[in-house]
Amino acid sequence: MKLFLSLLLLLPVFTQAQTPETRRYAIEVAGLRVGTMTATRQLPTPASPETISTLISDVQVDFLFYHLVIYYKVTNYVRADGQLRLSTVQARTNQGNFSSRTEWKQDHYDIVADQYKHRYRATETRPIRYTVTDMFFAEPPAGQSRAFAEYFGDFFGVKPGKPGRYQATRAGREDEYQYQNGQLITLIKKNPLKNFVIRLL
Repeated sequence: MKLFLSLLLLLPVFTQAQTPETRRYAIEVAGLRVGTMTATRQLPTPASPETISTLISDVQVDFLFYHLVIYYKVTNYVRADGQLRLSTVQARTNQGNFSSRTEWKQDHYDIVADQYKHRYRATETRPIRYTVTDMFFAEPPAGQSRAFAEYFGDFFGVKPGKPGRYQATRAGREDEYQYQNGQLITLIKKNPLKNFVIRLL
């Protein structure tokens, strides 16, 4: 009987550990909703000792002669010591299917990115402990100056601005992250034509 009661007390702990943390966002262009973005984080369990994070973006734009379809899924596997072990990106667009892969191989990462108009091959010897996907779950820690961009296979520079605001820049691209009480509420992906605005639902 005591064992049964003890197991009942532990049940909420196990249930909580198996429930992923989820953030859902709307993607807007010129005030119109064109898609969704969902960030999910599954904490380690006895059966799966790694933290698994996913970021899924699903965009469809139809405006006169302009047609855009972008679906991509980022999946990150992070070891117990906080180091990224594997990151995969699968993208489906109206221009074709693309992928990226970053994998730790004992003493370095093999990085291969085959995305639309972006081919990149590299090795990285320093452990990766912070990614763009991490920015969806909490405000960047103090002193965090870069975030690994899984899609591109290299790094965004991260710079704090006004309280709760951060600029992430890479090769002419600029994203603005806006946080409230440590939670990402708005992400503005700046574009010469129209900005993509990602808002927490």
